[in-house]
Formats: sequence, C-alpha cells, structure tokens
Amino acid sequence: MAELTKEQVVDYLSNLPVIQIAELVKELEGKWGVSAAPVAVAGAGGGGAAPAAAVEEKTEFDVILADGGANKIQVIKAVREITNLGLKEAKDLVEGAPKPIKEGASKDEADEIKKKLEAAGAKVEVK
Repeated sequence: MAELTKEQVVDYLSNLPVIQIAELVKELEGKWGVSAAPVAVAGAGGGGAAPAAAVEEKTEFDVILADGGANKIQVIKAVREITNLGLKEAKDLVEGAPKPIKEGASKDEADEIKKKLEAAGAKVEVK
C-alpha cells in the first residue's frame, strides 16, 4: 500500500461531504477509544461549558520555547539533549522562537524540559 502524505489526506477529506466526515469521526472515535466532544466543549466557551471543562484535569502539555535568551549556545545544547535534533535543526528551532519543543508531554516531563531550558537561559511556556 502506498504511503499517503498529510497533504493528500487533507485534500481527500476536504472533498468529502460533511455527513461522511461526521461518520468517519464517529468511527475513528470508536476504533481509537477517544472522543472529540471535550475539545468541542472547551472550544465553545459558552456559559455552562467552561466550568465543565475546568473539572477535567489536563494530562498532556506542550512545551513552547518562547525566547532563546542571551545564551543561545547553552539553549541549543539543551534543545539537542531534549529533542535529539542535529546542531543545525536545534539552532534553527532556537532562532525561530517561539516554537514548540515537545507536544503531548506529561506534566512531569513538561516541567523537567522547562527546568532544563530555563537553566540554560531560555524563556519557556507550558500550555
């Protein structure tokens, strides 16, 4: 089976009728054991929806490099250690801040990454 690119998948889905996309979402939710409903409720931000969303504890966090700081060499070293990127890729990431360093990390992992980057002189956000 030929491997599809992300663009090919997006193009295919963009041409489907909305009803077929809704059916596909339901089928994938069942197959993967997940639900898209909490995302829709949190995104709505309507009157009673906000307290319900606040009750659910967040389990995945994104670590964002907000600014490389004055000591970019140390920050680049820390980014390479965290991500296993090459020197050029890590340098480009630091110089292109704000950029995500790690997405979908646990609370402990996100805190650890934040500590390492801040110790190197970077400004970091955990979302």
